[in-house]
Amino acid sequence: MVSSISPRSPSRQRVLAVMCAGMFLVLLDVTIVNVALPSISHGLHAGVATLQWVVDGYVVAIAGLLLAGGTIGDRIGHRRVLVAGFALFGAASLVCALAPAVSVLIAGRVVQGIGGALLLPSTMAVIVDVFPERSEQARAIGTWAAFSSLALPAGPLVGGFLIGWFGWRPVFWINVPLTAVAIAASLWTVPDRPGDRSGRLDLLGLTGFVAGLSGLVFTVIAAGHGAGPITLAATGTLTVVALLAAGWSANRSENPILPLDLLRRKAFLSPNAVALTGNLIFNGILFVGTLYLQDVRGLSPVRAGMTVLPLAIPLVALAPVAGRCTARWGARGVVSVGCVSGAIGALMLTGLSRTAGFGWLLGGFTLLGCGAGLITAAVVAAVVQATPAGRSGLATGVSNTARQIGTASGVAIFGAVAGAPTGLHFLAGVHTLAVAACVALLGAFAVTRYGIAAPTRLPEDDIPAPEGLAAQSK
Repeated sequence: MVSSISPRSPSRQRVLAVMCAGMFLVLLDVTIVNVALPSISHGLHAGVATLQWVVDGYVVAIAGLLLAGGTIGDRIGHRRVLVAGFALFGAASLVCALAPAVSVLIAGRVVQGIGGALLLPSTMAVIVDVFPERSEQARAIGTWAAFSSLALPAGPLVGGFLIGWFGWRPVFWINVPLTAVAIAASLWTVPDRPGDRSGRLDLLGLTGFVAGLSGLVFTVIAAGHGAGPITLAATGTLTVVALLAAGWSANRSENPILPLDLLRRKAFLSPNAVALTGNLIFNGILFVGTLYLQDVRGLSPVRAGMTVLPLAIPLVALAPVAGRCTARWGARGVVSVGCVSGAIGALMLTGLSRTAGFGWLLGGFTLLGCGAGLITAAVVAAVVQATPAGRSGLATGVSNTARQIGTASGVAIFGAVAGAPTGLHFLAGVHTLAVAACVALLGAFAVTRYGIAAPTRLPEDDIPAPEGLAAQSK
């Protein structure tokens, strides 16, 4: 509660800024690495399948451990988990920067993902704790999404210039000083509140969920890489057994790791399904789009980074707008418009060719970015509003887990369908994926209309003037 913060405690704006920085780091390492993939391929002699693991090794670790990170934060305090996550993220970035082989790079990316799994749910849980009122919470989430999403345009630009001048390794070096600053800022600003240690931790549920979710994501990626039936059967069996064990434990535990009661609520499940779909499409298109721009059209890393800006800038610009609209009218309409915008943008990518189609690409990227900007803040607000008080860490862990499963699956599926950018069928695969993405986003629109709560308008007095929102965004 805001009232529990004493006058001597850090201001809420500074706490929000530090939480934005945490999310910024995690997102920066997605987009900056995408631009670096062709350079990594040439420098470490890695094929397309291995490049997918450079991205997915990071995302799989996040997806598998996010709920654990949220639960640990709820139990021992989110400031401690934040600091630990920053430290692990920075150390793993150093390993990636020094990697002599692609296997070491992938291992470092996995450890980065573990650090990210500690950071993500704690950043949102702290915001929910510090901004408890619905209207200010929605605006804070919008500000968080806007600032953290600056990583999306910053990643391609910074990555492009670093790679052009110094090669791909500085894209990891840059995280080391940033994490050091973030640790100091967290210790200075974030209130040190004890967690709730009552009851036994559901260790069986935690282990089963981590193993099952990791197995599920691995199975999707392995199938995309053309793994044999024996491998897929083994990983699929492990996934089913582990998730059944987690579900059995959740039904028996007083403090379950899997929030089965929340997942049975359509108001909670629906926005998470939309978030998963949106991340799958956005990051899948970013992956194949980067390969298209550099390996098919021959653009330099700098020009490729600038070309993907229409995909990223609307996401940053519209996030606070989406937060304000959600606070005033509810999430359903905002998410619906975002789904339709993204569907149209995805369909425009069918106009790409090896020698033309830049207009279609820029238009499609712009509409996809607008869709993502509207969806991101609104679905998070919808998840939080459907969650009882005291379970914010777990709920945001579920939300971020859904997003990262979408990211991992998107990179695997889009990379597998499109294939190598030098192949004859690459563009045909991109066109097929564009149509499929359009259909999937229209499906997300249907889920939104069915599952997300109907709009509820707040009294005008609960909504600050535009200059108040602008002040929060500085």
